[in-house]
Amino acid sequence: MTTSEELTRVHAFRDDALGEHDAVGLAAAIRRGEVGAAEAARDAAERVREVEERLHAVQVHVDAPIPVAGGVGVGAFAGVPTFVKDNTDHRGLPTGHGSAAFTPRAARRDAPFVRQFLSSGVTVLGKTRLPEFGFSPTTEYEGAEPVRNPWHTDHSAGGSSGGSAALVAAGAVPIAHANDGGGSIRIPAACCGLVGLKPTRGRVVPNAQSRQLPIDLVSDGIVSRTVRDSAAFLAAAETYRRNPKLPPVGLVEGPSERRLRIGFLTDSPNGVPTDAATRAAVTETAHTLERLGHTVQPVELAIDPRFTEDFLVYWGLLSFLLGVTGRTLGTDFDRRRMDGLSRGLRETYLEHWRRTPGVLRRLKRTTEAYAAAFRGLDLILTPVLAHTTPRIGHLSPAVPYPTLVERILAYVAFTPINNVVGTPSISVPAASTTEDGLPIGVMLSGRPGGERTLLEAAFALEAERPFRRIQDA
Repeated sequence: MTTSEELTRVHAFRDDALGEHDAVGLAAAIRRGEVGAAEAARDAAERVREVEERLHAVQVHVDAPIPVAGGVGVGAFAGVPTFVKDNTDHRGLPTGHGSAAFTPRAARRDAPFVRQFLSSGVTVLGKTRLPEFGFSPTTEYEGAEPVRNPWHTDHSAGGSSGGSAALVAAGAVPIAHANDGGGSIRIPAACCGLVGLKPTRGRVVPNAQSRQLPIDLVSDGIVSRTVRDSAAFLAAAETYRRNPKLPPVGLVEGPSERRLRIGFLTDSPNGVPTDAATRAAVTETAHTLERLGHTVQPVELAIDPRFTEDFLVYWGLLSFLLGVTGRTLGTDFDRRRMDGLSRGLRETYLEHWRRTPGVLRRLKRTTEAYAAAFRGLDLILTPVLAHTTPRIGHLSPAVPYPTLVERILAYVAFTPINNVVGTPSISVPAASTTEDGLPIGVMLSGRPGGERTLLEAAFALEAERPFRRIQDA
């Protein structure tokens, strides 16, 4: 008898070359000769086809895996199948940025981050979907199917790396590229029960789209099902290029014996309240960390009261600039075809553009408030989002802009601070779930360059209460 859970949950785990391996495990099996890289790519492509008709996570699926320079056997993830997010150039594939405002053309070269990602040995099978220009915390559209959450297909997979998160959570591939300009790694990780590490600004190569902006918000990375995959990605990225201005991370392989002082915050500094299920998940995580011997204490993050309003104006600036420079993406670019969220953000900026100098000044000063909150602390524990994963449609770009932006700001109440300050943070699944069985994410944030401490704490949580698996739910 088919249950309602079976009708709404989607996964592709089975006894094939991928099995239940994470990326580290699959790469090890390929190195040992137990699994062939071509076999892994073939079975991953079959898994993608199986889940895609219900998840709608893929923008481009190549007919044959794209060969890696140097061949299989090179890099920490040699032979591991994956996808690149469709706001990042991969040579020979179109980059559409999730937008219907132009016709994408094939990229002539790899983006700098893609070169860094490929150096780990991954096999690229295509590109994943994102909301238009990555602006939304859900991967939905005005005139196309949304990306659906594999844990419950009536719900959002998050955004903007929603396509990547849906594929990884469903077991189609072990890891996938994601990037984060306001929470876009951590939000879909929280929605889909994954690990999502946003690195320190400058830890990986600069993002091609954001490095010229007054405040570089974007960091690239991956979403994964295990902490060790995120740790292995960061070590591989550092092998390719290490930023001498940041302390080295190296390969983190488990918890540390060091006892930490951890700040604990359940409601957003901007005054947005947290719902009961999310609050309970974060509180439970705090108790777990205390049982592990860490000191957990309440903390205040006294950011400027205008932070949310200022971030919204800066967000609008990004949409305005895309409208001005869109013809560099496609000669037929028409900003009138941008979706309702993009158009609304642009209008917000046009209404408030005279405030730009003050907005930039105050946003940059957030660094001081963040540093003050960390005095005497190693990490800060918070929710990823102010409430649990919404149903499809709640954050659709078809919702009237005033209502939509109000809903977004009541949802994305924690993650943007790390983007403005440039500090690392990681989303990991909480032990508890929603009444519908959906994952809830909790977030640990660190000092600049503090990824090692974040990963060690995440390893400890994973070991203490292994993350729930979709195939077992």
